[in-house]
Amino acid sequence: MPHRTGLRHIAEGARVGLRAFSLSDADEFTARARESRELHHPWLFPPLTPEEYAGYAGRLIEDPARAGFLVCTLDDGAIAGFININNIVRGGFQNGALGYGAFAHAAGRGLMREGLDLVVGYAFGPMRLHRLEINVQPGNAASIGLARACGFRREGFSPKMIYMDGGWRDHERWALTAEARPSG
Repeated sequence: MPHRTGLRHIAEGARVGLRAFSLSDADEFTARARESRELHHPWLFPPLTPEEYAGYAGRLIEDPARAGFLVCTLDDGAIAGFININNIVRGGFQNGALGYGAFAHAAGRGLMREGLDLVVGYAFGPMRLHRLEINVQPGNAASIGLARACGFRREGFSPKMIYMDGGWRDHERWALTAEARPSG
């Protein structure tokens, strides 16, 4: 699968870099999403076709209340996953809601942990947000583990919070503020 190497990263870690979504990422992103359907179900439903991707990425690119980041490996530029900040509210709130997903070829390798740490640093740094939230279904152990590993704390439980996959789903609420962010 061809990767887009040599593109500018917003932030870099030891093994991954973050870059903004681009409409030209449709083929690789959707191929990775199709390969990862078993991993994602029933938690996540990323776009599977270039047409779906165009709408999804377009909203992340154009809407100031959203920011989308592709987590790409530094060695070959492959898209390992994605992290979005949605529902960004400015003013006295300075808050955003995180959503994320790894692709199957990268799952379990610590790449998303590194990517989420980079996004958190970018959100609390250049984006000047104060608080980030993650809403995750209680049975999604991998997503909860990632939130916990990156310093997020469980703040509560919301029954029937989000309608997805044909029904209203319970979610745990996890959050992190700029001053509570673990150092290092």
